[in-house]
Amino acid sequence: MLRKITNSFSIAFVLVLLPFLSDGKKPCKIKISELRDKIAGEWIGQLIGNMYGLPHECKYIAEPGAENWPYGYSKSLDKLQKCDGAFSDDDTDVEYMYLLEMQKFGPEPRYSQLCDAWMYHIRDRIWLANRAALGLMHFGYTPPFTGNKALNPHWFQIDPQLINEIWGVTAPGMVNYAASKSDWAARITSDDWGVEPTIFYGAMYSAAYFEKDIRKLIEIGLKALPANGRFQGTARDMIALYVKYPNDWKSARKEMARIYYTNEPEMTKTVWNANLNGACAVLAMLYGEGNFQHTLDLACAIGFDCDNQAATIAGLLGVINGFKALPANLYLPIKGWETPFNNKYVNITRYDMPDGKISEIIDQTLKSTIELVVMKGGKLSGNSGSEVLTINPDAIFNPPLEFCIGPLPVMETGKPVDYNFFTQANQIYNWRLISGKLPEGLSFTNGKLLGIPKESGNSKITLQLSNGKEKITHDFNLLVRSQNIAFKADTILSNVRQLNKAVLDSCWITFGKPMYAQNVNILNDGKTNGAGSVFYSLAAKSNIPKVDYYGYGWKTPQKISMVALHTGCLEEFGGWFTSLNIQYMNEAGKWSPVEDISITPPLPSTDIVFFQPHFVEYVISFPTVETRAIRIIGDTKIQDHWHKFTKQVSGFSSVTELSVYN
Repeated sequence: MLRKITNSFSIAFVLVLLPFLSDGKKPCKIKISELRDKIAGEWIGQLIGNMYGLPHECKYIAEPGAENWPYGYSKSLDKLQKCDGAFSDDDTDVEYMYLLEMQKFGPEPRYSQLCDAWMYHIRDRIWLANRAALGLMHFGYTPPFTGNKALNPHWFQIDPQLINEIWGVTAPGMVNYAASKSDWAARITSDDWGVEPTIFYGAMYSAAYFEKDIRKLIEIGLKALPANGRFQGTARDMIALYVKYPNDWKSARKEMARIYYTNEPEMTKTVWNANLNGACAVLAMLYGEGNFQHTLDLACAIGFDCDNQAATIAGLLGVINGFKALPANLYLPIKGWETPFNNKYVNITRYDMPDGKISEIIDQTLKSTIELVVMKGGKLSGNSGSEVLTINPDAIFNPPLEFCIGPLPVMETGKPVDYNFFTQANQIYNWRLISGKLPEGLSFTNGKLLGIPKESGNSKITLQLSNGKEKITHDFNLLVRSQNIAFKADTILSNVRQLNKAVLDSCWITFGKPMYAQNVNILNDGKTNGAGSVFYSLAAKSNIPKVDYYGYGWKTPQKISMVALHTGCLEEFGGWFTSLNIQYMNEAGKWSPVEDISITPPLPSTDIVFFQPHFVEYVISFPTVETRAIRIIGDTKIQDHWHKFTKQVSGFSSVTELSVYN
């Protein structure tokens, strides 16, 4: 029923929009003075929405917020007074960081440049997919691997839709470009349908420079989405709910929450789910009907991780109507302020990132916008004070030329290999093998590695990537292993064999319950991701340090020279090894240390949570030992955490697989 209503509702929108969305659109023009006013509306609108929404963050889950509107700044007012201006938060600070990178490298920075900024500036105050991506960056991976669902278990969370509005803001009228670039940027932290609300917002932000009707903008955003994508259907269901309950947002919210939260599959059921919070935003926009204050209050009251959609929607309305239309009481909440938020953006969240004058941030964004528009076929004309920017609406985003670094193929002798060096970000470019020798039995064509390796060992190769104008190279070390003998083990060894569900339930965990295996038997099942793939060595409540071990025993002696540990998902308070060693059982039946081990890549050099990667492999090599049993052993980490019960949990490790090679 919802989808049927949606289709008729959408047709009315699309008929009006056909000239705007058709191919071969005519260039559009905007005065620089108007462009700056809209950019100012976006930045100041986002700041309003962020700080207005913060006191309501994750407070309205079972029920929506009360209609005692307007909510006002509430607890945020104290911090505004203390900072004597606006303060940074994760809804605006990453975009500010991206703006600084655009100033350094131009309006199309590379993944590698953005990663460098992440690793330098972001050292605290990130969660979920953002935290997971940062850990993978420190491990040596680049996007889109840092957002890939096989490596980032938070790929479906809200993160990308609250840190990427900048790409739509700087691409006025270039809707397809903005949508594609937003998709590209969202994959720094996320994957699959987790990036779709970000694409939706990117298209709307770009179109909002020339379209004021919020319903038409929603349709433009929907047109930019994958036709059969999850959020396309979700957003259309929200339109249908609006039609069904035109004057009753609470009933619409109730049905939305039942479908997309209560009945959400357990693996992705969180209050931070990207699809869920995107649905909340669509309802707030529809019921807000373009009114800034009403939309802002609805964005908070509809709930879940509501400060994020409050910031994003407020920024969108700022683009639509410009700064001049924003309510003055919201950007001048402190007596004595004469300019929006006292013209101060105070950095309280990011390492070594400067405080900024809001007027200068607006001017910097304007400069990057003009630079991008001209680079993409537009033109700046007119005399000083009356300049006009002509925009090419058919501009296309081609990702910058660069190698994307992620896990190399896990290759064993005698087993087929089908591996892509390319990703969706660089598949369009030309690939060549320019030096080095492939493992015997393998071939390389157009970025793809195929074949059946015949011998174990290492092979160093150099690949070239080109786009017809420039060429870049990168070295890769390919490892072919012998067959994994863990599958043939007679015994799995571990100091903790069973997950203590009661301890797990008392912890602050951020993954769906199906992720967690009940016992250590998954250690050699060949599964490194998904439901039942991860074992947590949570045994009892205790605040003492803990040593964990995992290994195998065989009835007959085995010659072993390599062990590979594949880790699982990590919590904010622990799950990783701080040291790692190998022990083998000697002829007397005693555990003896293996000397001269080499761990590739090395364990993180710090215990700080933001350096710890999810779902990665550590290959441990050593001189051959002959033994009936071998194990890894190491210290586990427990972090201080705000949750009082979590503070009583001992250190633990998170593992998916332990492979052994002879």
